[in-house]
Amino acid sequence: MPPKKNVVEEKMQLGRPGNNLKIGVVGLPNVGKSTFFNAITKSAVSAENYPFCTIDPSVSRVAVPDERFDWLVAQYQPSSRVPAFLSVTDIAGLVKGAAEGAGLGNAFLSHISAVDGIFHMIRAFDDPDVVHVEGEVNPDRDLEIIHYELRLKDLAMLNKYIGDNQRNIDRMGTGGSADDKKKKDEFAMVVKVRDWVAAGNDVRKGEWTNKEIAVINSQHLLTAKPVTYLVNLSERDYLRKKNKFLPVIKKWIDEHNPGDKLIPFSGDFETKLVNMDDAERAAYLKEINAASAFPKIILTGYDSLDLMHFFTAGQGTEVRGWTCRKKAKMTDAARNVHNDIADSLIQVDVMKFDELKAAGSEAELKAQGKLYIRGKDALIEDGDIVYFRSGLGSAKK
Repeated sequence: MPPKKNVVEEKMQLGRPGNNLKIGVVGLPNVGKSTFFNAITKSAVSAENYPFCTIDPSVSRVAVPDERFDWLVAQYQPSSRVPAFLSVTDIAGLVKGAAEGAGLGNAFLSHISAVDGIFHMIRAFDDPDVVHVEGEVNPDRDLEIIHYELRLKDLAMLNKYIGDNQRNIDRMGTGGSADDKKKKDEFAMVVKVRDWVAAGNDVRKGEWTNKEIAVINSQHLLTAKPVTYLVNLSERDYLRKKNKFLPVIKKWIDEHNPGDKLIPFSGDFETKLVNMDDAERAAYLKEINAASAFPKIILTGYDSLDLMHFFTAGQGTEVRGWTCRKKAKMTDAARNVHNDIADSLIQVDVMKFDELKAAGSEAELKAQGKLYIRGKDALIEDGDIVYFRSGLGSAKK
């Protein structure tokens, strides 16, 4: 008999499964969260100089910049064009003691629990007209406050689970049924995670088995979420690419959360840009030799959630970007379009974007033999242009 193949178990992801994921803007009061949110979404959320001006989280969908989408629109001349989106949530400022209910802490922490990733905003500008909740600008201290409050909330949730289940676990003893063993194993995993967080670590920085990740995901922990650090500079510092706080912030991230992304931006500068029309903005940016930080911020947040997108395109009808998780199967991707299509999916016609662009048209691409037929269990890849063929007799193109 031939030797058995070694099957490598695919690593599970921290966080809830699915394609409709959200990223939340988190930070202390008056660091520029609502100003950032207003500019990036062109929404009218109050940005007054008041610590709790954003009490209910505001959510908006932000188009993901993609030159491939722009090319498809120019090629297919659709009557409808819908880009892929990143959902961004504006969450009111946390203060020291939030995990114990200071400010409006418990409500705000529950808002963080409802998102899948974090834009952690840090203030790196001095402005006497915008009060700092802690008195003066100190990024080191501000970073510690937010991370400490998130860990404290996770500890409270984990300790509650342990307290609620400890007596039942003790009663099971060393024997018991298979179900008892499963419960004891899960309890031991939660204790292990609790000890990790109690030692001052974020859950996302631990090395966990798939079974442990499944248990962690069931707890909806705040420090399990991916973090991208956004540093809000004055317009002057952003344009001259120099700020006294940036080296301090980078050092803190490298020491505490190595590998996390840091993106400087200026809320004032971005607000100025969104109030210009397209032609005026392009001319102004060319004149001062600068660029908006928003495309990089959106794409980094999108990637932190392990998201990608594919396209459907029809001549004169619609070009649309559809968001899905990386390594998604065709059936998972089709479910974004319609559950019935996914449930009755037979096969998928796939065009690779680079090959389509090089060919210049669908007809030429097909003539070159580069229209690929994939089964429903095949993996969809970023940028694929697809046509789902289902048992419904019609499909999305």
